[in-house]
Amino acid sequence: MSRYRGPRFKKIRRLGALPGLTNKKPKTRNSRRTQSRFVKKKKSQYHIRLQEKQKLRFHYGLTERQLLKYVRIAGKAKGSTGQVLLQLLEMRLDNILFRLGMASTIPGARQLVNHRHVLVNGRIIDIPSYRCKPRDIITAREKSRALIQNSFQNLFDLPSRKQKRKKVPYHLTLNRGQYKGLVKQIINTKWVGLKIKELLVVEYYSRQTKT
Repeated sequence: MSRYRGPRFKKIRRLGALPGLTNKKPKTRNSRRTQSRFVKKKKSQYHIRLQEKQKLRFHYGLTERQLLKYVRIAGKAKGSTGQVLLQLLEMRLDNILFRLGMASTIPGARQLVNHRHVLVNGRIIDIPSYRCKPRDIITAREKSRALIQNSFQNLFDLPSRKQKRKKVPYHLTLNRGQYKGLVKQIINTKWVGLKIKELLVVEYYSRQTKT
């Protein structure tokens, strides 16, 4: 299954807030017809697990194959599979750029990386899935800083009434003047900030990850 490129508000209405997919909020609809479409029905256990998986997939902008690969890697690591899964996704380069505020969304961050606007430890990295490590230094190329500056202003300086100012997570450090970020440590999953039950995602893929 390819990466999702369709209407983003449609996914938000169905799954809830997905800050990595878009930072905009859909307009509320009060019509009876719209309300009847979203009447709460009793969900099956499969549907609940599927929904949690979809939240994770669309927030981080992954394909089905990519997410399954991460679940398999997390299953072989020490510790809780769900927590390790979230840490693996959080340490992706495109997500780190999003967390630092260098891009307003993860798709926007992925575009920066693909177009070779980003350096890690002084080297150009054009792989969005690159796994960052503690002490990695992420910087923007000089010719790309205007793009990053626009993102900084929108997220930190000029938030709309409905949008709060972005805060850099505790495991990262941002130097706006130098367009530089530092990965201090691996994030604690309690601070991910996404309303997700990662254990249900692991359970959804349990049959596919059995060897």
